[in-house]
Amino acid sequence: MVMATRRERSKELKKDRRFDSTGAAHEGIKTVAIEKFCEFSTSSVTCVCIVTWNMNGKASSGDMAELIGWHRRFDLLAVGLQEVPKLDVGVQLQAALAETHCLLAAATMQSLQLFVFGPKNSEPFAKETRVDKHAVRGCGGLVGRKKGAVGVHIEFNGIRMVFISCHLSAHARNVEERNSQCRHISHSLFSKDGNPCWRHCHVTVWMGDLNYRLQGISTHRARSLIRKNLHNLLTRKDQLLWEAERGEVFDGYCEGRLSFKPTYKYNVGSNNYDTSYKMMPSWTDRILFKIDSSSGIDAVLHSYESIDRVKTSDHKPVRAHLCLKVKSV
Repeated sequence: MVMATRRERSKELKKDRRFDSTGAAHEGIKTVAIEKFCEFSTSSVTCVCIVTWNMNGKASSGDMAELIGWHRRFDLLAVGLQEVPKLDVGVQLQAALAETHCLLAAATMQSLQLFVFGPKNSEPFAKETRVDKHAVRGCGGLVGRKKGAVGVHIEFNGIRMVFISCHLSAHARNVEERNSQCRHISHSLFSKDGNPCWRHCHVTVWMGDLNYRLQGISTHRARSLIRKNLHNLLTRKDQLLWEAERGEVFDGYCEGRLSFKPTYKYNVGSNNYDTSYKMMPSWTDRILFKIDSSSGIDAVLHSYESIDRVKTSDHKPVRAHLCLKVKSV
């Protein structure tokens, strides 16, 4: 029996489940195509590079350079890290970016960290910069490895943005717990003063180890499809996409096509999946974004990829390149 493509399955799900448990209509997560070339004029574009990585408490000297890449064709860089080791990763990132970018904001909560960089000497153009954090209780975490989210709110080139880096509960069975954590983070972050400013932003970006897994398929079958480069067929088994279709999380957010292999769990130091076969390969590490429909912002996604050269963790980093433009009136 031939498995349905992600698009076909998405159409089927939308026919069956266009409304959530309250009766409200929802969109789920919209898959957007990758456009290799930016059609926006360079004078009116803010290009954002977004990186998320669960470091598994380890790092090597070359990892930071690999994360940010060698071609710095972006204005803003947002790096969200989980399970950060006990060393100053922010200093390492600044050193790697010293020639081109400077640190605009940092939000940290123990092993959960988020850094936003802009072009050198761009500090005066970064307005309304705020940071916040929100811890959640979660299953599957080790001592000192925090679950929850950190966030940065910033206005840059007239575009109000919020970046959220999160680490949610582990294990395939904890789907509802992850859903609940997403809702708590959404309601709590930047809301301590009773003014949830981030909900009025033009652009919202969530990144992190969301920990949603594949289900309804055996690990042997999943690995067989991956070996044959048929991992695109596994997206219909992805918990995050299913929960979004149900209207539980990330309604109306966008994500690039999952053309890269599942990012977890690898044997450290290699590009081989966990040889004990205890863990199902899964796209635990994701980058999602949402553009306010009334913001007058156009957005183009230029890449969505895993960084397979980094091998110090059991997770692969994920990187996206998003270009934003304020529409002319």
